[in-house]
Amino acid sequence: MSEAPASDEVAVVIPARNEADRIQATVTAAAGLSAVALVVVVDDGSKDGTAAAARQAGAAVMRHARNRGKGAAMETGAEAVRLLDQREHRDRPRHLLFLDADLAGTAALAGPLIDPVLAGKADMTIAVFAATVKLGGHGLVVGLSGAGIRRATGWQPAQPLNGQRCLTRAAFEAARPLARGWGVETALTIDLLRKGLRVTEVEVELAHRATGTGMRAQLHRAHQLTDVARALAARP
Repeated sequence: MSEAPASDEVAVVIPARNEADRIQATVTAAAGLSAVALVVVVDDGSKDGTAAAARQAGAAVMRHARNRGKGAAMETGAEAVRLLDQREHRDRPRHLLFLDADLAGTAALAGPLIDPVLAGKADMTIAVFAATVKLGGHGLVVGLSGAGIRRATGWQPAQPLNGQRCLTRAAFEAARPLARGWGVETALTIDLLRKGLRVTEVEVELAHRATGTGMRAQLHRAHQLTDVARALAARP
């Protein structure tokens, strides 16, 4: 990264698939966060130039030869950070900040997610976007996830599917193995709360690409719905 951070306590992990148009801006913005000196991008079977663009922006890049899903990409990125921590003989492992690949320049505003974890006030923070984007039918999946979390834990999150999260390494390990695909956020919240860990939501000014209403978007939401339902079925 271009400038030394105020500290080196957090690693950013960005699962990415076919995000060549935004990943470079996302990596650059994330690398500028004050506690971050390492950004890892996991290219989850992209068919475009995502990996090359991420490397050009200064990220360490891991690649899946085929699409394995978000949960697997998060595990791959976290394992890469663990190995780097081990190689550097760090006294304490880095915390993990997971960001979506399409945040672009707004990733620079993710700092409030890190602060409670660094201060020891939370084991995991979850972003609540201050600005909303067009969901295009996404509300069904959000509703299922939120209701499932409430039934399983008694807590009602505002944005249960938000993928922007900062965790301690201990919290991440407590949640492994992660749930499959798009069920990972729902499962993370349930598993950590059930183990007595502290989970809090933080409002941030991040924003990602609006979802559409075409056939590809509808298929994506169908996959999300299936994965969330599967994660909830495994956590009665």
